[in-house]
Amino acid sequence: MNQKRKQFFVVTAVIAALALIFAAWMIWGNVTVGVTHYSVVSSRLPASFHQYRILILSDLHNAEFGENNSQLIEIAEKENPDMIALTGDLIDSSRTDITIAEKLVQELVKIAPCYYVTGNHEAWIGEQYQELERLLAEQGVTVLHDASVQLTKGEGSIQLAGLDDPDFTDRDASIQASMLETKLDRMNLTDAYCILLSHRPEAFEVYAGENIDLVLSGHAHGGQFRLPFIGGMVAPNQGLFPKYDAGVYAQGNTTMVVSRGIGNSIIPIRFNNRPEIVSVELLYQG
Repeated sequence: MNQKRKQFFVVTAVIAALALIFAAWMIWGNVTVGVTHYSVVSSRLPASFHQYRILILSDLHNAEFGENNSQLIEIAEKENPDMIALTGDLIDSSRTDITIAEKLVQELVKIAPCYYVTGNHEAWIGEQYQELERLLAEQGVTVLHDASVQLTKGEGSIQLAGLDDPDFTDRDASIQASMLETKLDRMNLTDAYCILLSHRPEAFEVYAGENIDLVLSGHAHGGQFRLPFIGGMVAPNQGLFPKYDAGVYAQGNTTMVVSRGIGNSIIPIRFNNRPEIVSVELLYQG
């Protein structure tokens, strides 16, 4: 074998090896779930809520990771949260399977109190949504319909509010921000520390305008395909190169945490965008 043929085979072998590594990495990044940890510091938080831990599960879209979502349950148990926030799109409107969501929450409620708000896919399944909500309620999940509840720990208390997805009312994107603003105004929230569960991160300016302390959201799927130094490429209701695709954002006194989500919908694969569960730890700073 001459030198040129040896070089050809070496180059071919290297390319093949790199292709296999890339394929394995792509598969791994679509069939496993990671955990992302964030800390949110606030002087407005009651001292008794210091180190209060919230687990965010968003955009399941009927996905299954392990039998009966054993991967998700194992992660939730290991994280040992004080509460679990389900921020919409538990199901997928194009292939709705309510049983998957039911089996998941059946185990999650054993770990911590679960609070749920709807996403656009719940709005799109019509009458089936009533069945989904009935099953969630039977399992002990608190469904927040444009309403708030009080969470108490020790001598302190905070507000937990939740917004229904605006697609339940009107799918015209041009008016949805004002709809959400009106809903928040009608809640008559107090001056106490407030956590808001809302599926829609694109309405961040609305939440900041209402002086919400912390927003927990999803919907953007991390931009689906993530590029180094750039971020997500496309997200629902934000289009190309979305502003709020994943991570932590701050404006004024408001912080928003956006989950990359767990499942997929229209686009069946992710790139450089591993499905995630988000853990948020609240820290009191006096």
